[in-house]
Amino acid sequence: MPRRFSLRRAAAGLALGAGLLASVQTPAAGPPAPERAAALRDLVLQDCGSCHGLRLKGGLGPALTPEALRGRPPELLAATVLDGRPGTPMPPWRPFLTEAEARWIVEALRRGDFLER
Repeated sequence: MPRRFSLRRAAAGLALGAGLLASVQTPAAGPPAPERAAALRDLVLQDCGSCHGLRLKGGLGPALTPEALRGRPPELLAATVLDGRPGTPMPPWRPFLTEAEARWIVEALRRGDFLER
């Protein structure tokens, strides 16, 4: 039986192709090293942006703007990044991100750090 296209497999391949596993790992606490922060920024803008819109204002997935995330618990957002959302195209990124990195991404999204100024 032929294999069907899977967004989850495609996302995993993109992340691997982007060299995320080869990047500098983030320590348990504090912001990521500058090289890793750049890799995480690319991940958000390219990989997340492929579903959430290249300007993160929504697409297949919901908007990731500060306004859209307001009132949502950061712990829940980080868990969604790490574990995905079963039954939706949102893949789990836990194989490629630490918990600290997921929290860093969520906080950066909540501040609007990835949006064009």
